[in-house]
Amino acid sequence: MNEMANSGTLQSHFKINPASNETGYKAYEAGSFKFKRDEYFVEIAWPNGTHRMAADDFMRALMRDVAWGFFYGTIAFDEVFGTTNHYGIVDMFAGTYHEVYKAAGRDHLEQFRAEELLKLMKDMVEDWTNEGYDPFAAPGEAGAGVPWGRKNGDNHDAVNRIRVTAERMVGLPGDAVIRTDDNGYPKNRMLADVAEDQPLVEAEPGFEKEVAAFNLYDYLSRSDVTWNPSVCSVVKESLFCPTSEEFSLPVEHGNDRCEWFVQLSDHIAWDVKDRDTGRPRAKLVMRAGDVACMPADIRHRGYSPKRSMLLVWENASPRVPEMIQKGEAPVVAVQF
Repeated sequence: MNEMANSGTLQSHFKINPASNETGYKAYEAGSFKFKRDEYFVEIAWPNGTHRMAADDFMRALMRDVAWGFFYGTIAFDEVFGTTNHYGIVDMFAGTYHEVYKAAGRDHLEQFRAEELLKLMKDMVEDWTNEGYDPFAAPGEAGAGVPWGRKNGDNHDAVNRIRVTAERMVGLPGDAVIRTDDNGYPKNRMLADVAEDQPLVEAEPGFEKEVAAFNLYDYLSRSDVTWNPSVCSVVKESLFCPTSEEFSLPVEHGNDRCEWFVQLSDHIAWDVKDRDTGRPRAKLVMRAGDVACMPADIRHRGYSPKRSMLLVWENASPRVPEMIQKGEAPVVAVQF
């Protein structure tokens, strides 16, 4: 799934078509892929096939793909459609990793420059998000709204949130702000009982700007988005990316490197599939205190019935995918 596809020259055709008189939504073209939506569904067409997704499923997935900048590896919106990040170049595919589409010759893949495709997708998520709807929110949250109906206003504040990204560690001078009531981050309704006390730090003179600590549970209890990891600490290429999860992960994430998961509270059920075929490989439930490593050759999707906290530990090295493809690094973290 993560090998560069041999599809010739990069596609450079992008088009935004005027809003439909019937629904009020714009239509979009990226290469030979065409996108349009109505009151309930998004239709994706390519030269030898079509696919339809419910508007809420598509919007939650599109929002993450845009917010994450295509993330690591593959973001599958569902079993048919998605993108794969080659870090500067992005594949857009339909049916490429679906055995039935492949067998019927209905699969299709094209490549784009990441910044050009992202620009079109940002316009799409802006136009297709109505007033009062927040594709970052879980359906049961106050203010989540609904995606259905004709075009009706916008929600620029929701879709233009800036992902919190630390360069050192949250709380150190000049880095990401601690989430508190004072700077506009109230506690989530499901995490209201999380303790707010902060660690006491007594730094040696001269090291006040080098030593810090913060209450990660309190920090996460105030996250105003679901399934959108912030980066709270960076040590060389090692990233700690905590996130709060509720309802279901809007995408199937196809790994191009191992990912460590540390379940901090409550529980998440995971469906794990083969990365390239989508065949089921495992089901697991992670409860508070559990640690798991997702291999580099799988795709996964999580389900969290209650707002939970998850810490994702990433090796962000750009060398890892190529090392795995060449057999220079394993697809699992530990071999017994």
